[in-house]
Amino acid sequence: MAATNGCEADHKSAVPSVLTVEDVRAAHKMLSGVARVTAMEGSRHLSRLVGAPVHLKCENLQRTGSFKLRGAYVRIAGLTTEERAAGVVAASAGNHAQGVALAASLLGVRSTVFMPVGAPLPKVAATREYGAEVRTHGQVVDETLRAAQEYARETGAVFIHPFDHRDIVAGQGTVGLEILEQCPEVGTIVVGMGGPQRLVDDLP
Repeated sequence: MAATNGCEADHKSAVPSVLTVEDVRAAHKMLSGVARVTAMEGSRHLSRLVGAPVHLKCENLQRTGSFKLRGAYVRIAGLTTEERAAGVVAASAGNHAQGVALAASLLGVRSTVFMPVGAPLPKVAATREYGAEVRTHGQVVDETLRAAQEYARETGAVFIHPFDHRDIVAGQGTVGLEILEQCPEVGTIVVGMGGPQRLVDDLP
């Protein structure tokens, strides 16, 4: 994620209008001591390319290597005692899998993660290392997703969607909150993404 301009170094739907800045601030407080406040680092190369100061929000240095821990932790932390006892299930080829696995372990919740057959082996190994039971299913994530949802229906485990829940959005949105706190003069945020979720998370 890059930011330009100067810088000092009951279903809960993920509808943006439902989420407030206070929700994101509450999520950020919940993540204190769990997720790292990652650095904003200047990039001379990118700054030269665009003709303006560019800083990178280094979520690659986050625990598990991505921002996904943020949303997963906030989502699982919000479960009831009964829901926690039922365990959680997720589907992912890597980053969400690791985020759910670590978040669940930190909160003492049993987790099962479905991953596609071709998922990168280091990500599969890391997900197991973080404490999840990993089940491989399907050649593509859509097949894996359906298997995880079926598992949730059969067992009563809570399905942790990678983006379609306001607690997930609030947690991921703490990245944007930190950018504004670390770089209050930011004029533009450039987001690299495989899906629309993080862009929605970072919108004011």
